[in-house]
Amino acid sequence: MASFKNNINLMYLFQFFRNLHFISGVLVPFFLNWGKISFTQIMLLQSVFVISVFFLEVPTGAVADYFGRKLSLTLSAIINGLAVLIYSAYPNFYIFILGEITWAIGVALMSGANEALVYDSLKKIKKEKTSKKVFGRFMSFDMAALMISAPIGSYIASTLGLRYTMVFMAIPLFLAAIITLLLKEPKIKRKNKPKEYLKTMVDGVKYFKSHSILKMLAFDMISITVLWFFLIWTYQPLLIQLSVPILYFGFIQAGIAGIQIPVMNNLEKLEKLFGSKKRFALWSALGVGIGFILLGFITSIPIVILLFLLVVGFGGPREALFKNYLNKHIETKNRATVLSTVSMMEKLAFAVTYPIVGVLVDYSLSFTHILLGIIVIICAVASRVEEKHLID
Repeated sequence: MASFKNNINLMYLFQFFRNLHFISGVLVPFFLNWGKISFTQIMLLQSVFVISVFFLEVPTGAVADYFGRKLSLTLSAIINGLAVLIYSAYPNFYIFILGEITWAIGVALMSGANEALVYDSLKKIKKEKTSKKVFGRFMSFDMAALMISAPIGSYIASTLGLRYTMVFMAIPLFLAAIITLLLKEPKIKRKNKPKEYLKTMVDGVKYFKSHSILKMLAFDMISITVLWFFLIWTYQPLLIQLSVPILYFGFIQAGIAGIQIPVMNNLEKLEKLFGSKKRFALWSALGVGIGFILLGFITSIPIVILLFLLVVGFGGPREALFKNYLNKHIETKNRATVLSTVSMMEKLAFAVTYPIVGVLVDYSLSFTHILLGIIVIICAVASRVEEKHLID
C-alpha cells in the first residue's frame, strides 16, 4: 500500500519536471525571431503536431493498458527530451516539423497513462474518492513548473538567446524519465496474449462510443478546452502588438500559470460557492467567453493582463475537473485507452481549428478574440451535461 501511496507523490514530481518549459513564455518569439518562420507557419506546425498525436493516441493508449503505464511514461519523457534537441538543432521549418512529430510521440505515450496510473493507485489505497482533489493538485504541479520556468526562460532568452530556452528543457525531461523508474505499476486484469493488444485498443474505443454520458462530458470538456487554449497562442502576439519587452513575457506566463493553482486546489469549494457542480461548469465557461470578447476591445496593458488571468483562471481548471468526472464512468481495464480516445478527439478539434485561427489572427487579432468568445458562450449553453452526471 505504501508504494502505491508513493506513486502519487512521484507523479507530482514527474509532472513538475516534465513541465519545466523554459520556452513557454517566449514560444512565439522563438519561432518568429530565431526560427525565422511566420505565424501562419507556426499554426501549421501545431496542426502537424495534433494530427500526429491524433493517429498515435489510441495505439499508445493501448500500449499503456497492455504493456504498462510506467513504461509508457518513461518512454514519453525520454522522447520529449530528444524532441527539444531537434527543435533547437537548426532554424528550419522542416526540422521543426520533425521536432513536432517527435514531441507528438512523447505526448501520445503520456496521454491517458498518467491519469490512469494515478487513479488506479488511488483505488489500490482506497482513496479514489479524493481523485478530484488529487487531479487538481496534479495539474497545479504543471502550473507551478510553468510559473518557475517561464521567467527563467525569458531571462535566458534576453541574455543567452532564444535557442537556449529550448535546449535547456532537455535536462528536466530526462530527470522526469528517471523518476518514472521509481513508480510501482498497479496491476490490472488483462490477458497475457499478444493478440489482446489490438483488442484492448478496439474495446476502449467501443466502450466510449456506447457511453452517452462520457460523450456529453467529453463534448463539454473538449469544446471549452480547445477554445480557451488559443489564448496561449494569441497572448504573445498581443503583447508584441502592445510593445511589451520580451523580458516580461515569462513573468506574464508565470501569472497565467499561477492563477490556475488556487482555482484547481479549491474546485469543490467553488462548486459549493456557485450552488451546484453544473452551475460552476456553466459559469466557468461563460467567464472564458466574456474574457475573450473584452480582449477584442481593450488595449490597456494592465487590464489586458487581468483578462488573460480571467480566461485562463476559468478555462484551465475545467479540464482537471472534467477528467475527474470522466474517470468515474470508466472501467479500470479500459481507463488509459478511453482517456486516450477522448484526448484523440480533442487533438482532432485542435487540428481543424489551428489553421482557421491562424488565418483569423493574420486578418485581425481583435476580431479573433471576439469570435472565440462568442463560440465559447454558444458551446457552454449547448452543453447537455446534467448535475447527475457529475459524480464524486
